[in-house]
Amino acid sequence: MKPAPKWWVSSLAVVASTVLAGCVSTVEGAAVRASGPGGDLPVLDDAALGRLLLNIGEINGIMGSTGMQVAGDVDEMTDHSDSVSDVDCLGAVYAAEKPVYADTGWTAVRDRVAREPGDDNQHWVEETAVLYPAARDAQAFFESSSQTWQGCANQSIGTNDGDYSWALGDIDVDVTDGGAPLLTQAAEQDDSGGWQCQHALSVVSNATVEAWACGYRIDGEAAEIAAAMVAKAGP
Repeated sequence: MKPAPKWWVSSLAVVASTVLAGCVSTVEGAAVRASGPGGDLPVLDDAALGRLLLNIGEINGIMGSTGMQVAGDVDEMTDHSDSVSDVDCLGAVYAAEKPVYADTGWTAVRDRVAREPGDDNQHWVEETAVLYPAARDAQAFFESSSQTWQGCANQSIGTNDGDYSWALGDIDVDVTDGGAPLLTQAAEQDDSGGWQCQHALSVVSNATVEAWACGYRIDGEAAEIAAAMVAKAGP
């Protein structure tokens, strides 16, 4: 069985300085449209949060599969801080983790996992959307996460039981076609025959979107998923 970043537990349950000022901020020298009051996008609410998630047809299309199915669809976070070899890198190897989002002011979460049925699946995707009271809170989480991911780059992070280990790559900071900041990092599972993942994070209005895309040939799929989630916010 090829575990994904959550190592398939049973509970499916920046290097960038970004300043929100006026309607423009900067990420690594690139202009980014701010959102919310005074910007181009409306403030999102709990009802709109689920709209950011891609449906199974869209996921299959991006992953080049026809057989992926939704394996988990929840509105709560999990906590696997006791199972990783370096808890400081929890946010770099897991999505929708309570300790990672603690003290960020988040108010709602939607988390969806998709894969082909059976143990020998060829693709695995997790997409997460998290709501905050204001755009500045979402932006602060993005900035904090960029620092965390950078600190964990080029390290091997495993489970405390020694069953699985992931080699994390460098981070990359970019922007989506719509101008939203985009953070990505590659990971490869040790001794897995080439099972690899891309982790992506972006921010839109008062929400963050996070995606994991895993398979044997991964080339930007998580970034594509995150960008598509951002696009669903409007206007």
